Amino acid sequence: MSVLVTGSVAVDHIMVFEDHFRNHFVSDKLEKLNVAFHVPQMTKKYGGTGGNIAYNLARLGIDPLLLAAVGPDLGAYGEWMEKSGVRRDHLYVIDDEYCSACFITTDASNNQLISFHPGAMDRAHEKKIADVNEDFSVGIVSPNGRQAMIDYARDLKAAGKLTVFDPGQGLPILEKDDLVTALSGAAVYIVNEYEWELTREKTGLDEDGIAEKVGALIVTRGEDGSLLRKGGLDCGIVVENERTEIAPVEAAEAIDPTGCGDAYRAGLLYGIANGLSLETGTRLGSLMGSLKVARSGPQGIELDLDGIRAEYRKVFGEDF
Repeated sequence: MSVLVTGSVAVDHIMVFEDHFRNHFVSDKLEKLNVAFHVPQMTKKYGGTGGNIAYNLARLGIDPLLLAAVGPDLGAYGEWMEKSGVRRDHLYVIDDEYCSACFITTDASNNQLISFHPGAMDRAHEKKIADVNEDFSVGIVSPNGRQAMIDYARDLKAAGKLTVFDPGQGLPILEKDDLVTALSGAAVYIVNEYEWELTREKTGLDEDGIAEKVGALIVTRGEDGSLLRKGGLDCGIVVENERTEIAPVEAAEAIDPTGCGDAYRAGLLYGIANGLSLETGTRLGSLMGSLKVARSGPQGIELDLDGIRAEYRKVFGEDF
C-alpha cells in the first residue's frame, strides 16, 4: 500500500549559545551589526515536513512515495531514509542547489535566531505528479515551494486521488485565490489553530464556508487535541459524525515537540489509505503525536506497526 507524500526535505542545525543575546548587542549600533556567537553545542536533525511524514508512515507499515526536491548534499540523510523504509525513487536531485536547511541558535533565555534556506525546495514544482509512475490512493500536499503546493494540489485532484491539503508553514506565501483553489475539492483540509485563523483571514470565509468545499476539516490544537468537522464534499472518505472533538493523548514525558504535527498527519493518512473512519485516523494521529513528543528529533519514533497497535489498544481499548 502506497501513499504519496509531497513536501520539504530539510536538515536542521540546532546550536546552543550559553549566554544571552542581549549581552552582545549594542542598542545604538544595530544598523552596523557584526556579531559572532560561540556555540560549543550543535546537533543535526533530519527533518522537513515531507521527510517527517514519510518516516512516520513507514513506522506504520505504509510504503511512502516521497516526492521532494533535494540537493546533491543529501548524503547521510538519504542513507537514513533507506534504513528507515523511505525509498528515494521519487526524489528530484537538483545539482546546483543545496538541500533545504534550517539554522537555529538558542540562548540561555530560550530566545532563538533562526535562518531558513529553502534551497532545492523552491524548485520542487519542476518534478510533476505525473512523473510518479506507481499507484497510490491518497496524497498529501504539505509545506513546500509555493508553486509546488499549488501545482500538486491541482494535479492530485485532477488525477482523481484523495488529496489532503496541509499548507502549514507555507500558508503565508499563498495568495487568497491560490489558497481557495487549492483547498477546494480536497478530501481533507488540515491546519493548526494559528493556520486556521490565517485561513479564515485570507479567504474571508467562515467555518461553514470552508467546510462545504472539502470532505473534512481538521484543526489541530496541540495539547488540547483536535477538531474534526465533516465537510460538504462527498469524496468517499468515512466521517461518522458531523463534528467531533478528538481528545489528546498524554505523552509519557515531554521531551521534544518538533515534528508532532507531522506524526499526527501520518496517522491520519494511514486511516484514509486503509478506509478507516476519520475519527479513527485522527485518534491514531493523536497517538502518533504523543509518541513523538516523548522522543528527541522529528524522526524519533522507533516502534513498528505492531508496537503502535499495542499502544493504541492500551490507550483506546480497541484496535485500529
